[in-house]
Amino acid sequence: QVQLVESGGGLVQAGGSLRLSCAASERTFSPYNMGWFRQAPGKEREFVARMRWRSSGAYYTDSVKGRFTISGDNAKNTMYLQMSSLKPEDTAVYYCAARDFNGDWYGWGQGTQVTVSS
Repeated sequence: QVQLVESGGGLVQAGGSLRLSCAASERTFSPYNMGWFRQAPGKEREFVARMRWRSSGAYYTDSVKGRFTISGDNAKNTMYLQMSSLKPEDTAVYYCAARDFNGDWYGWGQGTQVTVSS
């Protein structure tokens, strides 16, 4: 099964920006959706954004609309999350996952830590 590896996290001040990457291990990787999720300390993992991998279309949770942008590079089998105007409440471990049409999310990696200081 495909392995997804997240990277790009770090420590940033409020108002700053970061770009996360999610790389797939398989060249023939072709899911229907790719998505980003996050889990803050003491909280359940929550959905952040998703995109259609082979066509246009993206969806965001309300708290990140206008600040985060999800994108993908099919040739590199890599998905990105550009995060701007970061807030302390964005602090979490960020995970990426894939989903086939009407399927469950899979390919969870180890995540990448994003810490936003006030």
